[in-house]
Amino acid sequence: MGASSSVHTAVLPAEVLSFLAIAPGMRVVDGTLGGGGHARLLAEAVGPTGLVVAIDRDPAAIDRGARELAGLPVRFAQANFCDLPEVLDALAIDRVDRVLLDVGLSSDQLADESRGFSFDADGPLDLRFDPTEGEPAWRIVARMRPESLADILFEFGEERYSRRIARRIAAVREKQPIRSSRDLARVVA
Repeated sequence: MGASSSVHTAVLPAEVLSFLAIAPGMRVVDGTLGGGGHARLLAEAVGPTGLVVAIDRDPAAIDRGARELAGLPVRFAQANFCDLPEVLDALAIDRVDRVLLDVGLSSDQLADESRGFSFDADGPLDLRFDPTEGEPAWRIVARMRPESLADILFEFGEERYSRRIARRIAAVREKQPIRSSRDLARVVA
């Protein structure tokens, strides 16, 4: 999948435009660019006198957005939406009129086998929104104590069998590395 065209579909596009009451000339932040569907709608609504600041942690989303939204009033920043003040400072933007966050995983990330977000594919167990930051999940699975893995599975995955799964991960990784999403799926099953 990589940086080719997006498979993600913007959710509730008419409702987003209506609720945000977008008007020509506004400055709007799309804090989760993803597939660019909302950014395109926002850019078309603000028109040539407005501006959309499109932010995403995923460099593939930024590259794709820059290609697919070329010619529209959009400026891009690879960053976490939590860093919005710094992004606006770097772009010399002193104020914005609206901010949109469509949080969660993007269909593009799920469809990209190299990211490891889907157990339906046999991609590397990475699980990072920005593959240039932090470490891939397979390294975490390889080094963490079972108790810590169980805590992560319980807290972030709401997995009631987190302790059992973590013990199984620890037992399997002693014999063979868990490097792909399919490897992990087999262990959990």
